Amino acid sequence: MHIINIVGARPNFMKIAPIVRAIEERKSQGIDIKQTLVHTGQHYSPEMSDILFTQLGLPEPDINLNIGSGSHGQQTGRIMEEFEKILFDIKPDVVLVVGDVNSTIACAIDAKKLGIKVVHVEAGLRSHDMDMPEEINRILTDSISDFLFTTEKSGTDNLIKEGHSSDKIHFVGNVMIDSLISNLEKADKTTILSELGLSEKNYVLATLHRPSNVDTAKQLEKLGSCLTELAKDKTIVFPAHPRTVANIESFGLGHLFSKTNNIIITKPLPYHEFICLIKNSHAVVTDSGGIQEETTYLGVPCLTLRENTERPVTITEGTNILIGTDPDRILEEYKRIDSSDNKQAPALWDGKAAKRIIDTLLSVQ
Repeated sequence: MHIINIVGARPNFMKIAPIVRAIEERKSQGIDIKQTLVHTGQHYSPEMSDILFTQLGLPEPDINLNIGSGSHGQQTGRIMEEFEKILFDIKPDVVLVVGDVNSTIACAIDAKKLGIKVVHVEAGLRSHDMDMPEEINRILTDSISDFLFTTEKSGTDNLIKEGHSSDKIHFVGNVMIDSLISNLEKADKTTILSELGLSEKNYVLATLHRPSNVDTAKQLEKLGSCLTELAKDKTIVFPAHPRTVANIESFGLGHLFSKTNNIIITKPLPYHEFICLIKNSHAVVTDSGGIQEETTYLGVPCLTLRENTERPVTITEGTNILIGTDPDRILEEYKRIDSSDNKQAPALWDGKAAKRIIDTLLSVQ
């Protein structure tokens, strides 16, 4: 079996790393399996790409398409054009995609049209919000995939409701948690807390990057004012997405996101440093998807600044609170945080999801 593994954006790297290791482990046992790692270049800056490969122990990509940024249509189209050439050249048995970014759907379409099996890892997650580009990518990728690997029961339930055959669906656990577990010791050894002058549980970690939160002056100002209020209680550490930084500057909101307001803005952080900050924070305020999972596993309270989540298990079994974007609600829920209310990790979030994925693929070839 020859598998092409696709990465493109930062969240993909954490999801693909354990899969790459699981394949290499099976190869070392004499199993006839080969892999090619293709990086589309959707995220290409050192902070968003290069250092993650190093920290996660990923090999250099066998192929880098160097697509770069652009509109959704431009980016997806360029990926499809360049990746199709790779498929004609390599002729793999399987293309494995993860998550819900433009690279995910673009490479899945190319493979399917050429009669190559498509594997979707993290299948079935649904926010039920078609205004999210990621939701469109998830639904379309699932609709053409031959193997659907789910991280939680809601994913399996969603796929069944949409008419997918149960034979294609495999509940295997969460590869993001595989990476988290395997990197915790290294995360504990970072010096990021001392570098930022922080102490355990005495700061709040914040991330904002979704267009609905950062692409209009009114909404970004509202959330900036809210963070300023939270910072009266504890220091806010804010690793800022490049687009968020650009919008803060263009909207003239730098006065809200300033160190004088007890807010520390950093560049996007390497994985180990970021996990260390999550683990030792009093709470996390975010609009990210993956962070909801990481906080749940680590038992850290998470306030999610969205109207919906595609990861409901982080609410029903984890530490996530979905609160929307109303500043009053954010402040209200923050006051209720109980850091001692740790919960157990959801089923199969045990560091072995990638092994289950590869063993399943090998068992049906």
